[in-house]
Amino acid sequence: MNATNVSPTAQVPPGVALYMALVQFFFVTTWTIYVIFLPTLLKGAGISASWAPYKLIVDQLVFMAMDIYVGVAADRAQKTLGRLGPWVMAMTAVSCVAFLLLPFAACEYSLGTATPAIVLGLTLVWTATSSALRAPPWVLLSKYASQPSVPRMNTLMLLGLVLGSAVAPYLGVTLKNIDPRWPFVLSSVSLLLATAGLIFVERHLKLSPLAPPTTTPEPADVAGRSWLFLVGALLLALGFQIHVSINASVQYLRFAKPDDLEWLMPVFWVGFGVAMLPGSALSKRYGDYPVMAVAALLGAAGACATAAATSLDTLIAAQAVTGGAWGCMLMCGFNAAVAAGRSGREGLSLGMLFAVLAAATVSRIIAVLAGLPKQPQYASALEWAPALCWVAGALLLGTIIVRKRVRLTGTD
Repeated sequence: MNATNVSPTAQVPPGVALYMALVQFFFVTTWTIYVIFLPTLLKGAGISASWAPYKLIVDQLVFMAMDIYVGVAADRAQKTLGRLGPWVMAMTAVSCVAFLLLPFAACEYSLGTATPAIVLGLTLVWTATSSALRAPPWVLLSKYASQPSVPRMNTLMLLGLVLGSAVAPYLGVTLKNIDPRWPFVLSSVSLLLATAGLIFVERHLKLSPLAPPTTTPEPADVAGRSWLFLVGALLLALGFQIHVSINASVQYLRFAKPDDLEWLMPVFWVGFGVAMLPGSALSKRYGDYPVMAVAALLGAAGACATAAATSLDTLIAAQAVTGGAWGCMLMCGFNAAVAAGRSGREGLSLGMLFAVLAAATVSRIIAVLAGLPKQPQYASALEWAPALCWVAGALLLGTIIVRKRVRLTGTD
């Protein structure tokens, strides 16, 4: 983690982080709507709905590339233009227009043989430009937030992710048979209006008497620790993807009916939200890597408990614990990424973290496409895979902690 020289008064009002959380909420719900209706859109464009998983893989690969590119571009925009809000707003406007046009191009207008290309082109434009709402808002916040306030700011911002993910099961049930034009139009307009406020937020921060904190990067082995951190983050994200997207529903169906899943799946996110506040306090006191490693071990224990649960009550409690552990892991991950980029490379550092999260999503989709969850010999292994991933991630984070202490003490 980078050492910083920060004025004790250089802080961002909590309301700014909450506003950023609102933007993240609309972004997550927009993505959820896209996933729900993607088979319908493809079918309307004359493409088999069976291609939807492959399209989602392409989308995540685009995210991986664009997250890094947009992160670097955000750093440059801050250095050359001194402002990030208008740039993010411009990209988001393009993204929202492309998203809004999708159901009309696929299902409303007859565009002949060009329909498949137009629909796929619109999805590509939307995916690429929507990367502006992944790393850049975090970059904007980190530019003005003092290092001690980063855990709290990230926690507040992650509330948008929590709420968006928690309502996803309800959206899946509620919007399933609705004309896609309405949710696409409403979500596009809502996201665009919410993002427009970034310009005023940034202007307020720039005019505030609380100047951005000055930073001094550590002369440490930042590159080496960054790669270890990214590999560790990938393992933790893989554990999350397998646990939530593959194992959770199967585990619940041992004790509950399919109709109950929309009420049970959000339990994980309730635990996520509840644990973030104490987790941010712990990370501020003990450091991001130690708390992240301990949370990974706690998540591994929770994942084992979900696999071995003998009743619905036990399973619900274990899912809440596991969600809380992942909340601390992710929150500390963002803190560590911001700290690693404190020398003016926040965008690159955060973009790489988002790219790692996208890579984990790709791996999960590929595993599902390969039919691994339906094969008994692999299904059993997948149930315990999250715990293994989180233990392995904790060990890598432990290596970073040891290296840092060795460097500070000057011993070999």
